[in-house]
Formats: sequence, C-alpha cells, structure tokens
Amino acid sequence: MKNVLVLTTTVFMLFLFTGCNRKTNPETNSGRYVLGANNKPVAVKTVKPKKIKTAIPKVIVVNDAVASKTFDGKYYYDLEGRRYWRNKKDGKYYLYNKSMATDPNFKNR
Repeated sequence: MKNVLVLTTTVFMLFLFTGCNRKTNPETNSGRYVLGANNKPVAVKTVKPKKIKTAIPKVIVVNDAVASKTFDGKYYYDLEGRRYWRNKKDGKYYLYNKSMATDPNFKNR
C-alpha cells in the first residue's frame, strides 16, 4: 500500500512539472493563433492602428510678444518642431522655405 502511494505521488509530481513546462504552454504575449491546414496553429499578425497625421499649416498668426528674436532682429516661432519666420509686409509667420533667402520681406535690412 505504501508503494502505491509513493508511486502515485511520484507520477502526480511528474505530470505537474512536465505540464507546466514552458515548451508545453505557449507564451501569453506571442500573439493570437488560428487553426490552419491540418489543424495546426498559425500565427495571426496583429494590425497596428495608423497614426493620424495632422496637417502642417504654411502660415500662422502669432503675437510678437510670444515669438523669439534672433541676434540680428528677425522674429521666429517654433511650433511642433518646425520654425516659422515673420514676414515684415503682413506680420504673419510663414513656414521656412528656400525662397525666403532672397525675399526682402524676410530679411532684416
């Protein structure tokens, strides 16, 4: 009787340790699975939501009190990593482009 109890306990412990093995239990963060051909699990790719891109304005209106000033007197304003420069003619701030280098309304003198 004692041998049967020891044998039963040993078999129970063996099932307990092998049943909780990492090889027999899939990881929880490994993704979702569906049954494919021959009833084998096939991983399903998870779809990431697309980021909504906001439009970048070409022209903004900013109070000169909150704008920064360069050492040579030009006003600029940084918005979301983009720099806008003040136009002397209309007082609006324009997103930088190459034509500003030759435009007299964006020059200091």
